[in-house]
Amino acid sequence: MKKLLLLFTIVLCISCGSDPVPKPKAFLRLDYPKPQYEEVKTNLPFTFEKNSIANGIGKIKTSTNQKTLGLEITYPSIKGTIYLTYKKIDSSSLQSHIVDAQNITQSHAVKANAITAQPFANFEHQVYGMLYEVDGNAASQSQFYVTDSINHFLTGALYFYIKPNYDSILPAANYIKKDIQHIMETLKWNQ
Repeated sequence: MKKLLLLFTIVLCISCGSDPVPKPKAFLRLDYPKPQYEEVKTNLPFTFEKNSIANGIGKIKTSTNQKTLGLEITYPSIKGTIYLTYKKIDSSSLQSHIVDAQNITQSHAVKANAITAQPFANFEHQVYGMLYEVDGNAASQSQFYVTDSINHFLTGALYFYIKPNYDSILPAANYIKKDIQHIMETLKWNQ
């Protein structure tokens, strides 16, 4: 009996330990390559640099009035596209184009938690504009416009090929937002 009691005591002491703790759910780690930029030259009146992981510029699309031109920068591995729209303007139409660009961004306010505006100015190359970051389950996470205030007006918007789920697309949206900032910083108007 003593041996059984001693064995029971030893087993009881050995089995005592910390309580099991459930492991937290794992999160998907998304690693994107360090951006390497290359200059893009089109027959449009501007040049800029794009990330090399993005496919080349899609076919330039012309509107029926020939005053609006569009092109796409696609990211197949991220399943997103930056849509660019260029318009030839004059100083009298500048304000209406700016209001239109702001209204397009504000149309996402229904689903957005917040919209943050960041002004942009490159005095050396006469590029002025605004970058909008849209937080929440909106269709577009980043939008921007740039102009020289005299002849050129360019708008851009980032869209993903999936239903927007802000938590899931946030890493990709942040990665491409840096590319959009680089596009704005390297944009040069052809004179």
